[in-house]
Amino acid sequence: MSVSPHSRIFLLSPAKAGGRRHSILASEKANFELALKFRAGTATLGEIYSFMSGLYFRGKMAYVSAFGSAAESSSAFVIVPGQGLLPPETVFTPEQLEATAHVDVDEDNPAHHDTLLAAAASLDNATGHQFSFVLLGSVASAKYTTALLQVLDHRLLFPAEFVGRGDMSRGGIMLRSASSGQELTYIPVSGAQLRGPRPARLNPKQRLKADS
Repeated sequence: MSVSPHSRIFLLSPAKAGGRRHSILASEKANFELALKFRAGTATLGEIYSFMSGLYFRGKMAYVSAFGSAAESSSAFVIVPGQGLLPPETVFTPEQLEATAHVDVDEDNPAHHDTLLAAAASLDNATGHQFSFVLLGSVASAKYTTALLQVLDHRLLFPAEFVGRGDMSRGGIMLRSASSGQELTYIPVSGAQLRGPRPARLNPKQRLKADS
């Protein structure tokens, strides 16, 4: 499906807070640049999630950088548990990140679902109900799609190449796509086959490029 970059917004699923890489980032012993920025409260959401998630979120950021609109308004928003949708350049404090770690990302949890639903409705209203939204995240579960489909319906899309792939494979394919300049194929979430057989693994050359 061809979608104009001027009428498209990317929605990025979040990295999990509270894990080992979160602990590394928050450690008083860590003296690398991002850790210092994080503890000072000046790191951005994109930087934080890219570190905590590694390949998967880094792939999303590279993909958005390659194919996002150059318009003044943001072409990407991150799904932040309990806080709705925020641009990846949003400065995010350790206290804010800690709060997200206690929000269960589940379609039956109002703290997640209702906040995402309200944020999606607000963003859709602000863009005149004219934009398509591409979810760069899992569509195999309902944790994001239940709320988003209520607002966006057939305008909620996802890359068809994601079907059957795990997180690391999705990250690799987005990095490869950004590097080659070849955009993925978008299809509506509604009515699509969301699960399928595992695709062939990226060949060694592609994996090496994805991990570089």
